[in-house]
Amino acid sequence: MSSLAYLFPGQGAQAVGMGRAWYERSPEAKDLYHRANARLGFDLAALCFEGPADELAKTERCQLALFVTSLAAVESVRALAPELSPAAAAGLSLGELTALAAAGAFSFTDGLYLVQARAEAMAECAARHPGAMLAVVGLGRDAIEQVCRQTGALMANFNAPDQLVLSGSVSAIEQAEAALKGSAKRVVRLEVSGAFHSPMMQPAADALRRALERISISAPRVPVISNVTAQPVATPEEIRELLVKQLVSPVLWEPSVRRLVQQGIRACVEFPPARVLGALLRRIDPAVKTVLLNEPDDLPKLASVLAHSS
Repeated sequence: MSSLAYLFPGQGAQAVGMGRAWYERSPEAKDLYHRANARLGFDLAALCFEGPADELAKTERCQLALFVTSLAAVESVRALAPELSPAAAAGLSLGELTALAAAGAFSFTDGLYLVQARAEAMAECAARHPGAMLAVVGLGRDAIEQVCRQTGALMANFNAPDQLVLSGSVSAIEQAEAALKGSAKRVVRLEVSGAFHSPMMQPAADALRRALERISISAPRVPVISNVTAQPVATPEEIRELLVKQLVSPVLWEPSVRRLVQQGIRACVEFPPARVLGALLRRIDPAVKTVLLNEPDDLPKLASVLAHSS
């Protein structure tokens, strides 16, 4: 029985050039990018491969680019390594939608529609209600919660034992940043213009709920861990409800990974652009083996993963 999980990155992991090697060497990946270009009405492949970086970083472009790039690699792996069979999947924020698509909960076309609706709603919400986010490294949760109470900032991501992300109004995040700089190992303002995963995203959540009503959703073929509950989602109704809640709720990434380990997962494949989740996993549970699958040349690394997870 497989003890392998697939992991999918979220906004912030993007990099110009992502997916190009898959496109050039895998007909399955090339087909997926072409389908995305036709459906979206702009050249997403060129944006991924050539940038510019500031355009790729925009929420309404970035989320689509990540979704397609990760799934292009999934389709390539299915063709090149059909023996690779995950027992579960999880994704960080936007990556949860990619995980659901990879697990067959909805079609690629419906996934594109859903991701586009989500990203545009989040971008519009951020424009109307500006916010900010702050990563905090190397400080205990109790100390951070005290600063939140003092400033009005909110916990948005529980990424690792020593890494949390705060969200809130620009004023609240500025105050939290000033208060934490002297005690945390590192504080980093994220390159977003909205207070993602906080109640300030409620208008975007309402728009996403309407979009979810327009697509067909099935039970995933493998368990997909929800960011909101850190538990597997089971039914289409649950998927719809939790994807809406995800926009206004903290991302429970560390508890999600611990749930995977509790479920028997011993190895993970992080799909491209792969760099963030593997690093977090090493800080959560270094005993879990991880392969970062950024390009076809990384495929030989899967042999060790298959041995570790069988």
